[in-house]
Amino acid sequence: MPPSAALAVLAATAMAPVLPVAPAATPEVQVSVLERQNSRFAPVEITANVDRLPPNERRALALMLQAAQVTDALFLRQIWAGNEPMLLQLLSEPDSALRRARLHAFLLGKGPWSPLDQGPKGPVAFIPGVPPKPPAANFYPAGATKAEVEKWIASLPAAQRAKAAGFFTTIRRGPEGKLVAVPYSIEYQGELARMAELLREAASLTSQPTLKAFLEKRAAAFLSNDYHDSDVAWMKLDASIEPTVGPYEVYEDEWFNYKAAFEAFIALRDDAETAKLTRFGSELQDIENHLPIEPRYRNPKLGAMAPIRVVNSIFSAGDGNRGVQTAGYDLPNDERITAELGTKRVMLKNIQEAKFQKVLVPISGVALSKLDQDRVDFDAFFTHTLMHELMHGLGPHNIAVGRQRTTARQSLQEAYGTIEEAKADIAGLFAMQYLVDKGVLDKKYEDTMYVTFLASAFRAIRFGLGEAHGRGTAIQLNWILDHGGFRADPDGTFSVDPAKIKEAVKGLTTEFLTLEAQGDRKKAQEMIGTLAVIRPQVKTVLDRLSTVPVDIEPRYVTAEKLMDEAAASTAP
Repeated sequence: MPPSAALAVLAATAMAPVLPVAPAATPEVQVSVLERQNSRFAPVEITANVDRLPPNERRALALMLQAAQVTDALFLRQIWAGNEPMLLQLLSEPDSALRRARLHAFLLGKGPWSPLDQGPKGPVAFIPGVPPKPPAANFYPAGATKAEVEKWIASLPAAQRAKAAGFFTTIRRGPEGKLVAVPYSIEYQGELARMAELLREAASLTSQPTLKAFLEKRAAAFLSNDYHDSDVAWMKLDASIEPTVGPYEVYEDEWFNYKAAFEAFIALRDDAETAKLTRFGSELQDIENHLPIEPRYRNPKLGAMAPIRVVNSIFSAGDGNRGVQTAGYDLPNDERITAELGTKRVMLKNIQEAKFQKVLVPISGVALSKLDQDRVDFDAFFTHTLMHELMHGLGPHNIAVGRQRTTARQSLQEAYGTIEEAKADIAGLFAMQYLVDKGVLDKKYEDTMYVTFLASAFRAIRFGLGEAHGRGTAIQLNWILDHGGFRADPDGTFSVDPAKIKEAVKGLTTEFLTLEAQGDRKKAQEMIGTLAVIRPQVKTVLDRLSTVPVDIEPRYVTAEKLMDEAAASTAP
């Protein structure tokens, strides 16, 4: 999607005063540094075949793309109150190499902080004068403390407490300075009204019943702040176009992991690949029944068989397109839907293929032993990414801590994102081995999945320890090294110990699942503090990867074509 189109939407919604941007002391040096930082994301053209879509569906798709663009504006507001004015400032400055480099970096990370570089106070700002990235994002009042908000939430009656700690409210100060919960439908009413209008128009054009139902119900949810019915409709979506638009992931709320950030993924379903992987859905209860935890922590009856969709991405935005790109997702996160229907797993195949070729293959040539390099395999990478998403829906979610019913997310608070991502990773590897032993997966995966996972660990740890996936990967890598499943070899490479890897994976899976089942925030924090570190031998390899891209920077050429078509069709 052309940045200018998304920025036009953003500029139209920006309301805050423009912030001054401090001048750089040495522009040439800043340009050089920023260009190096930006080059860690390899540009990739992302395409999908839309030729089979009839004209009405192409028009509906273009409207969904327009709605998805608005999530960029919403997400920028959610991260930091100063994001919109800072972007407008960058756009208004005279053209220069420094301004272009800053704007590029800003759009990559959706803000003035590098998504890959951590300092003592969090992500490193690349524009002078920018404050540290706020761990509360823009979900809570400026000047409030975490303790103050936590005490206020705990003091509320149950129904009000559920809303205040829920996904779809911000916390603000009322006229008398008291804290109040504000529904997203009020906080973001301008943007959500526009998105609802676009989705309703798309719904009027499509001839696919389940797509029409989802678009209509999601439009209504934006205005009512009740997402339940639209989440159910999204779970039942069975159409050639696979849109995901709304507030979902909670990682930007580093205080509590309560508040959902807006994101969008617009894609086309890959029927052939979906058919191959759908068989895994019928295995979920059996995998749950054999998770290596105490039986009382297992779910004896999962929701209905979880849908699995393999898609090819056309466009992503908001939390779905910043820094490291999403390769697959498992939604919704609302525990009510999880209990009723399970979750849906969506795999972005063309994004995964780009990551594998541009990043994982070059990493394996540096990080792995000669013997292991040739065993890095895309099928193993793709299948593990799927199993990662499947495992988000398995294991403990609704739990009891003492006599209180709660969720793993609410109990672990700021530690939840790291632990949950790590759990999904390692439990996904455990599940693959279980399915190999059962004969559901080909025996060949035993020869490829562990070395591919090891190479991918070096890929994910480069995301940085300020990010949930990077921290979770560091924990896994260090734990498995300590238990002998991986080896640091004398030549500076790493390898898999076939005799120890299975038990190491099983043991770590037990650790994470039990921690979530018990809601043990203190233990989670201790694990993160001890193991979410870069050890010297790992750093040596990471230093040698300096010329290998960390991730990809998608260029959505199919989306551009569709938007150009839509613009031409409405031109006078």
